[in-house]
Amino acid sequence: MKELKRILSFTRRAIDDYEMIAEGDRIAVGVSGGKDSLTLLCALAEMRIFYPKKFELVAISVDMGFDGSDFSEISELCSRLSVPFYKVDTQISKIIFEARKEANPCSLCAKMRRGALHSEARRLGCNKVALGHHFDDVVETFMLNLFFEGRLGCFQPVTYLSRMDITLIRPMIYMPEKDVRYFAAKADLPIMKSPCPADGNTEREEMKKLLSELERNNKGLRYRIFGAIQRGELDGFHEAGRGSGIKSYEEDLEDNR
Repeated sequence: MKELKRILSFTRRAIDDYEMIAEGDRIAVGVSGGKDSLTLLCALAEMRIFYPKKFELVAISVDMGFDGSDFSEISELCSRLSVPFYKVDTQISKIIFEARKEANPCSLCAKMRRGALHSEARRLGCNKVALGHHFDDVVETFMLNLFFEGRLGCFQPVTYLSRMDITLIRPMIYMPEKDVRYFAAKADLPIMKSPCPADGNTEREEMKKLLSELERNNKGLRYRIFGAIQRGELDGFHEAGRGSGIKSYEEDLEDNR
């Protein structure tokens, strides 16, 4: 499947450039049910076969407690990939939307989900957690921090959490969202529609729209922003992958002509 090869190419380059995987790692993939985390799960499951550093893999989904949430298809996918699947039941949705009635729920929700995911990963003996943030997430996060907090920063490719004694890795930071979307469709991944009432109505969605508008007249804008993050060595990014880890924007434009 050529789509999988392309996904693996982006993933392996990021893993190698940032030394994300070591021999004997036990890695938990945080699987939300969206296209990003499911694509990451497929990529890492395939990489176990040929990657020179042997590692173990488990999948963890945090059930936020929304009515009608069904993880059965995700469990079936994990079974086909020979990845053990674990679901963490929580009452996060009821705490945020019923008990606290949060007007801006995203920050607290993310914090609670991370806590549940990290705790379960440690319980299962994992030393790393893999998250499905992709190339566009990097650019959007940088711009959100600039616009709304007045600072230059982003999440890190590799983050060690000393309190939990666990390392977060983001193997898809070189992978454009359009490639994730294309793979998810071709592989017919069991994507779960988010039941969250705040879904699609966030500052991130607004930034995504703004960047799309700006790029219509400034082709390659996202790639230039990503390059600036690398050259500025912000939050652990560096230029190790330049020319190999991610295409130049000229190559990307050529692909779309």
